This record gives sequence, structure tokens and C-alpha cells, in this order.
Amino acid sequence: MIRNRIAAIAATTAAAALLLTACNGSENAASAAREGAGSAQGGLSFTSGSAKQNNAAPGTGDWANSPGKPASRPVAKKWVQLSASQAGDLNPVVVNGAGFTLYRFDKDTANPSRSNCSGECATTWPPVLVAPGGKIFIDGVDKSDVGVVKRDDGNLQVTVGGWPVYRFSKDLGPGDTNGQGVGGTWFGVTPDGRKAGAGEEGGDAGSEEGGAGDEQGDVAPASSVTLSDERNFGDPSEGLAGAGCQNVARDDSASSLQASGTLKIWSEKDCKGDSKVVQGNIADLASVGFDDRISSVFLG
Repeated sequence: MIRNRIAAIAATTAAAALLLTACNGSENAASAAREGAGSAQGGLSFTSGSAKQNNAAPGTGDWANSPGKPASRPVAKKWVQLSASQAGDLNPVVVNGAGFTLYRFDKDTANPSRSNCSGECATTWPPVLVAPGGKIFIDGVDKSDVGVVKRDDGNLQVTVGGWPVYRFSKDLGPGDTNGQGVGGTWFGVTPDGRKAGAGEEGGDAGSEEGGAGDEQGDVAPASSVTLSDERNFGDPSEGLAGAGCQNVARDDSASSLQASGTLKIWSEKDCKGDSKVVQGNIADLASVGFDDRISSVFLG
């Protein structure tokens, strides 16, 4: 009888030990999965707002890239900015911190994320790269839609909605959209990773997206706006806030603007004259025909 009891206790103890080991194994596996997910992001940090608003160092990140050229210098990979904005007829579309349009490629994949553009393709379409431990400024783009994928050369390429994103070598100024529709496979990327440009053949952008001068559907109206005298949000600048019509103190001087939401810009004081409804950040107001023309805005 005693031997049977001892055997039973030993069996119970062994079963408990196995159960504890199994539980610890599951926890360790889950922990390893979390660590793996973190390492896939390359130890990146995500910061709300623009690089300028967060006092990024001049000549770094997106500001260090030569127009149309790959990000070859380490300083150019320190940070990337993703802003929901407007460029030409594309609204919304993601632009970088220098106001250049970002694109996606139909021959890539989003799930899993993978780039199929290398060699000469990557020279024509420079991938948006960030260094391990670098920073991504998110401005009007949901953090959950932003990630990175490791390219075959080991570099980390930024993704939006799972899609690897690129610049275009023939876009030589902020707001250019020369890459839109090239080859029927390249399109500006929306803040959630879809193809920018409602009505583009093969596009998957929703019809609720309006362009300049159109109503913006469910997009919230802006309660404030920053107007900058230089393209690409350069100083000096002027901020306006509040609901209703706001006259600009230094009218006919803005070449770019930053806003979260939609607003109406006017060519004369007291919201008169020519007008356009715009959304988000616009790096070059010439792209909507309003460079040095804003005299008042309507907010809220």
C-alpha cells in the first residue's frame, strides 16, 4: 500500500512538472515572438508630427537626399517622415519630409511585405530607407500602418500598409507626381497603403477621396494651419487657429502649408475671391495654383 502511495505521488509530481514546463515554454515562445517582432522593426522609434516640428537636425534624413538620387549616405537614413498630404491631383498621398511623393509598386507584395525592385529598378525608384535604430516621423499616417522590411541588400525599407515605398528619380521638386501610373504598376501611396488617385485604372483608392476644390467626405476639418513662406515648410511661418474665416497677417506670401484635416484657402481677405479646399500638408502650393496667393483661410 505504501509503495502504491509513493508511486502515485511521484506520478502526480512528474505531471505537475511537465505542465509547468509546458506553460513556461508557451510564455517563452510568446516572449520570443514579441522580441522577434520588435527586431523586425529594427529598433525604430516612431514620433508624431513632422521632422521640423520635432527639431530634426538640418541636412539629415529626408533633407539629406538629393532629388531623384538614392539615399546613399548614412546621414540620409537617420530618419524618414511620412505625411498625409496632397501632390498634384493626388489627394491624399504620402510625401516625405522634403515634400516628395512616395510610391508603391504592384509587383511587390504587402502580406508578407517584400520588395521586388532592385538593381536598375532601385536606381530609377530609390527605396525609402531608414537605419536600424532610426526614427520615423508620422504626420497624418496611422502608426499601425507603418513598418519596415529587410531588402536583399540588408537595408531596411519603410512600408505603408505593408507595401514597400519609393521615391521616383524624375520627381525633381516637392509635389511632383511624375511617377504616377508609370508602366501601369507604379502609383502614389495613400496613408493606409492603397493606390492614390481615385479613378486611376487598376487603382484601389476609394471614391470618397476628394481633390483640391472638392468636398473631402469624412475627413475632419482642420482647426489650425501653419503657413510657410518657403516651399517644403521653410521659415518664416505664420500660424492660424480657430473656427471660421481667418485673415492672414502676411498675405500673398505662403508657399507651403501644414494642417491636420481639410480647410479652404482664399485669394482675398475675408474669404473672398478664388478658393480651394485642400487637405493635410502641401509642400508646394504651386501644385494647387496657390503659391503666394493665400490671403485668408476658413477653418473648422
